Amino acid sequence: MAVRIDETDRKIMAELQADAGRSLDEIARAVGSSKTPVWNRIRKLREAGIIGPQTVVLDAEALGFEACFFVLIRTSEHEADWQQRFLAALRARPEVQEAHRLAGDIDYILKVRVPNARAYDAFYQALISEVKIHNVTALLSMEEIKSTTALPL
Repeated sequence: MAVRIDETDRKIMAELQADAGRSLDEIARAVGSSKTPVWNRIRKLREAGIIGPQTVVLDAEALGFEACFFVLIRTSEHEADWQQRFLAALRARPEVQEAHRLAGDIDYILKVRVPNARAYDAFYQALISEVKIHNVTALLSMEEIKSTTALPL
């Protein structure tokens, strides 16, 4: 479904990205409209798949997930069967917050959030016991400088 997005839609999406928990009245006021047209636009954007599920951002460190690793994976396997097993292994692990297939020397990069290095090692050992991986490099994030899911509308 092709949807035409205008400036008001962009303002609404920007407001939702900032805090989707605000009331419809607050969002409508912020974009200079009234509640019903804003609700109709949000519904239209949801139906088109532009707006996905509403979630909550949790503080990982406050919940004890103090270590964030970026895991670089090189594989010598590129068959469909290996890839299916690898992707299933990643999807089954809640520690994996993001997984990307890359172009270039590295095949995959993962963002893995765990309580500590020992927990990362348990994750690593479990992963390599399930699928053959040629090379794994783990990089520990020392400080999160910027993290956002907001798109530059």
